[in-house]
Order: sequence, then structure tokens, then C-alpha cells
Amino acid sequence: MRFEDLPAWMQNADTKTCFEKLRQHRGTLAAKRLFDIVVSFLILVILSPLLLITAAAVKLDSKGPVFYRQERVGRYGKPFRIYKFRTMVQDADKKGLQITVGQDPRITRVGRVIRKCRLDEFAQVLNVLDGTMSLVGPRPEVPKYVKAYQPAYLSTLLVRPGVTAPSSIHFRNEDEILAESPLDPETTYIEKILPTKMQLNLQYMDSISVGNDIKVMVQTVRAVF
Repeated sequence: MRFEDLPAWMQNADTKTCFEKLRQHRGTLAAKRLFDIVVSFLILVILSPLLLITAAAVKLDSKGPVFYRQERVGRYGKPFRIYKFRTMVQDADKKGLQITVGQDPRITRVGRVIRKCRLDEFAQVLNVLDGTMSLVGPRPEVPKYVKAYQPAYLSTLLVRPGVTAPSSIHFRNEDEILAESPLDPETTYIEKILPTKMQLNLQYMDSISVGNDIKVMVQTVRAVF
């Protein structure tokens, strides 16, 4: 991939600087990809009983598919479908916001438990295996919020989005923050939360490595429990 091959809306001075820096770390990115494949496969094998139980619980609790697939913006600005165990009623995205706020009535009974334990995110190992995601990296946003990115934020689209990230740990109670805000949830997200998320994502990219990914994964487990 050459810089000139990126979508025109991604090409600016900030992304060019980041693009050139990442080219100098191609070996690190290759090692990161190998790590993703091996660990994701092990997660899928070891946790398969738990994932099957989760899938059955989702199916028995409410009408709709086991997986929720939503369009997100991935590496190089390419759209992809993210996998999650469904935690909301069917067609929830057509019945409200694209973000979850507090005790969202669209969340199912089983969904509340799954979200509490972050089990819904485990389905994304399928995205990691197919190459659209990484275990650790900037969390992928829906197109609507990518359009709100400042030029510097577009650099986060030069790497595969992650199942977890430092920004995910920092905002692990994001739905509660949105619920308590005096502003409407989307305004709060775009003006208050998104800038901090992007700064944390850019800091992660400055020190991208397999070792740092392991550290973030351990921090994620601690945060969940």
C-alpha cells in the first residue's frame, strides 16, 4: 500500500507522517499479526464451551440472530462488518442511537450480563482471524463518527482496529458517562469522549509492539474483573 493509494479523505500531513513511521516498523506489524492469529485461535479453542453457552443464551433469551454485525470503518478507511454477540433486541440500531446510554431499554436480560463481562466482544476473534481486526488497536467507529474525526485522528485508520485498546479501558464505563451528561449523548460522545479516545489511540500507535499489546490485554482483563 502506497500513501497515494489511500482514500483521498485520509491523505493529509498527519497521516503521511504516521504512514512513513509505520513503514519503518513493518517487522513489528508482521509480528503483531502473527501474534494475533496464534492467540485468537487459542482463545477460540480454549473458550469454545463458554462461547457456545453464550450463543445459546442469546438465542433462547430473545428473538433474533446470535451475532450482531454492524458496519465499522477499518484499516485504510475500508468498511467491514464487526462481530458481536447480540446484547440488544433485534434491529436495535433502527430504534435508537448508535451508542449505548446507561440502562438502555434495548438491552436484553442476557445482554446485560454479557456486556457486564464483556463477553459480547469475544466474537471479534473471528474478525481478527479474517484479518479485519487485531487483538489490540484503536477501536473501530461507525462511519457517522469517523466523519467527525479531526485530520490527525485519521492516522488511527492506518492500522487494524482492535478488540481492546487503552481507550477502551479508560472509557470502560462509557455508557454511564453518557447517561450522566447534561448534553445529548451524541454531542457528549463527539465533543467530550472522542477527542480523549483519539489521543489515547495515537499514543498507543507511537509505541506499537507485541509486548505493549500483551500489556494492554492484561490491563483489559484486570479492568473487567
